[in-house]
Amino acid sequence: MSQTPPLASGNGRRDIDRMKPSADPERSRLSTLSTGVRCRCPRCGEGPLLKGYLTIRQSCPACGLDYGFAEPADGPAFFGMSIVGVVGMALFMWFEFTVHPPIWVHMVVTMPLLVLGCLGVLRPLKGWLVAEQYVHKAAPPEFESTGKHGEGSRWR
Repeated sequence: MSQTPPLASGNGRRDIDRMKPSADPERSRLSTLSTGVRCRCPRCGEGPLLKGYLTIRQSCPACGLDYGFAEPADGPAFFGMSIVGVVGMALFMWFEFTVHPPIWVHMVVTMPLLVLGCLGVLRPLKGWLVAEQYVHKAAPPEFESTGKHGEGSRWR
């Protein structure tokens, strides 16, 4: 009769959990920040995520992952404007208080830099949000009515 050897670390349950096969054994979990900033597939890290400037592809050409789950909506624009707005405003105030330029200089220098900054961070932020949606298994919301509204309601 053969006896199984004790687990190496002596941690019992954690060793057993670690030995369970993962859902996708040949793929290790990639960094969402790395794949997102590079706009690569969140599963394989190889295939491109976007076609054009901000359009999400139907699927990954490298591993075939369907990008139907990906819907970052206005998240990239919100985070981009927030980040660039805070940093840009700090730089704007520093520039204003140290140099005291006329207003036309801000229109020629500051405004285009803010616009370019916002446009520059959109792609990486969109890639990062899609990678986060993949890792956290985001799904569209499903609503179920439990109230007495709808058909037959007096509130129309």
